Amino acid sequence: MAQGVLPRLLALPGVYRPQADTHLLARALAREDLRPTTRVLDIGTGSGAIALRAASRGAKVTAVDTSWRAVATTRLNALHRRLPLRVLHGDFTARTTGQRFDLVLANPPYVPSPSSRLPVSGPELAWDAGRNGRVVIDRICANVPVLLHHGGLLLMVHSAMCNPDHTLKQLTEAGLIAHITQRERVPWGPVLRSRRAWLQKQGLAAFGEEREELVIIRAQAL
Repeated sequence: MAQGVLPRLLALPGVYRPQADTHLLARALAREDLRPTTRVLDIGTGSGAIALRAASRGAKVTAVDTSWRAVATTRLNALHRRLPLRVLHGDFTARTTGQRFDLVLANPPYVPSPSSRLPVSGPELAWDAGRNGRVVIDRICANVPVLLHHGGLLLMVHSAMCNPDHTLKQLTEAGLIAHITQRERVPWGPVLRSRRAWLQKQGLAAFGEEREELVIIRAQAL
């Protein structure tokens, strides 16, 4: 299977299935050099699509998710594909204390939500990210410097709705070299369509807007 092309995977009910953002991150990953010594952390692994892609290229991969269903799904997919994968349940900061990685991958929740609180269960765990869509992104930016080895990389995908320029600023101020490497416009999914009026009221979407810009941010630790 070509690099950047994701296989069909099992997914328990309520687990985020690979969509446009997952495929965009897979294509970004395909451009990076992975070796048997490369230690990879996949934050918010979901079905395990990106973690399994890295593991299939020989990297040593740790996948983390706050959803037990996502953890079970990823373990099933790893078993089915006979790929070694360390899958952990919980918050990525708590489960990686004292560890460093060569590559951190993240497809975090980034959809703005009328609620400022993150969900504690349900499929919304995969997308709801507070009123500005940045609750999880900001935590990744704050913690990634201590997760990366010198020269290590962060690849993160999120929506233009949640201000990628601010992400670049945060990562730069934290001592990383950060820039946007890919952009792609995709049709709105059902979650955004259901929040159309609220997004327009917040100034996060223009009237009649039907497509969302996704970006990949690549940041390297010095």
